[in-house]
Amino acid sequence: MTETLDPVQNDTATSAETPDVHEQLASKLAAAQLGGSEKQRQKQIDAGKMLVRDRLALLFDEGWEFEDGLLARFEEGLPGDAVVTCIGKVDGRQVCVIANDYTVKAGTWGKRTFEKIVRMQELADSIGAPLVYLFDSAGARIDEQFESYAGRRAWGNIFYNQVQFSGRIPQVCALFGPSPAGSAYVPALCDLTIMVRGHATAYLGSPRLAQMVTGEDVTLEEMGGAEMHCRTSGLGDVLVEDDEEAIAAIRVWLSYLPQNFREDPPAAVPAAPAAGRTVKEIVPIRESEVFDIVEFINAVVDEDSFFPYKELFAPEMVAGFARLGGRPVGIISNQPTHLGGVLFSDSSDKAARFIWICNAFNIPLLFLVDIAGFMIGSEVERQGIIRHGAKMLFAVADSRVPRITVLVRKAYGGGYLAMSGAPMQPDAVIALPTAKPALMGPDAAVNGIHFNRIQSIEDPEERAAFIKEKQDEYAAGIDVFKIANENAVEAVVQADDLRDELIRRFETYRRRPRKDPERNLGVTPV
Repeated sequence: MTETLDPVQNDTATSAETPDVHEQLASKLAAAQLGGSEKQRQKQIDAGKMLVRDRLALLFDEGWEFEDGLLARFEEGLPGDAVVTCIGKVDGRQVCVIANDYTVKAGTWGKRTFEKIVRMQELADSIGAPLVYLFDSAGARIDEQFESYAGRRAWGNIFYNQVQFSGRIPQVCALFGPSPAGSAYVPALCDLTIMVRGHATAYLGSPRLAQMVTGEDVTLEEMGGAEMHCRTSGLGDVLVEDDEEAIAAIRVWLSYLPQNFREDPPAAVPAAPAAGRTVKEIVPIRESEVFDIVEFINAVVDEDSFFPYKELFAPEMVAGFARLGGRPVGIISNQPTHLGGVLFSDSSDKAARFIWICNAFNIPLLFLVDIAGFMIGSEVERQGIIRHGAKMLFAVADSRVPRITVLVRKAYGGGYLAMSGAPMQPDAVIALPTAKPALMGPDAAVNGIHFNRIQSIEDPEERAAFIKEKQDEYAAGIDVFKIANENAVEAVVQADDLRDELIRRFETYRRRPRKDPERNLGVTPV
């Protein structure tokens, strides 16, 4: 007769021999959340960088809501395949995040990495939430290229999605470390790129590769460092000192933007401007005297609300977000303290890019004009200043958000048009008493009108006196009241009444329906 085991006893024996799956899961989740080895984590900390989940803890209000693909490739010793994809809240609003984990194989992209990234991109667009990239990666893995490079589901999908979702959801990238070769296009395709000084790098070819191919001997910082990109190339929009400052900048930037292009930007509690000199005290009447447009901006907008865009790049143009009466506006302004605020190719590109961001996400535009025009000369012509200037003109004329132009002082020639002069159809042109709009300034006008007479005067002192006399006559004829008399501006207001005038007008213009142009797509100058 065969002995039959008691079912209860049998289950007990089996349970004792089989590991508890719940304990297994808890163990694997805990290990995966740590990321790479203890050695790699300590190496990251010793380098002055935060671990990826510490960055996320700073970004989110109260931790992330959920995470996708935590156990991807865990069994292969690559937890999460070196990337964290998750959702959390920033100031109470949902945000999707893609964050490299540099402690896992230097944050490189593998065959599951791009799947996770693409999936989170698609989710962000489908729910209409901003997308934040926290990048710290040595790039794509060469040993996995055949599974990840050439097919229709491949690394390139990341860039394709960035373009498809551009202008639909805000996309911001913070670079905490390297972003080489193809991965460098992630920050380039975002609306904002924040770079950490001394750590962030972006380049298509490394210094070693450049030395091999071109013979150039260059350092990593010179090739693609954070300061170079924020000052010279224009790839970087905000330069910060450490990881904490980068995360803080992301939170501030997002506070000005709506969740997506269908929504209005969030309002905040109104605040008075910072204490200091008034607008009337800041703006000199004499054109030859300069003033700091940033001080002017801070005298008009809510206190501590100005967030500059590309502050170190093309500083003759100042751009950035601010609040007027608690509501976000995008500001484009000339900076008299740097090269007289004249427009160059880079400053035109900077302005056009910022205008496109504001137009995409329903943020009203405020232009502050004190400009002698575009730079002239053979060097800038060879650089394509006409082409770049056309890009800015295109962006201004193509914008559909509420737009107000303030003539602060001089407003000459093509610069007046590029800075949203009346022919570019802003909602309003407001002039201060110091405004001096004209086709050209006294120097150029007198030289053009009286060139032959000037050349005929042989005595240097007599020539200088004649030029000065004619310049003074011309300048006296540039009068804000003449253009007001011709109804060329909507209003001339006292300098210290400007803030209240702007708040009232933006409140009115926000009510008008937005009408986009009837065409497939404008052909943008490049």
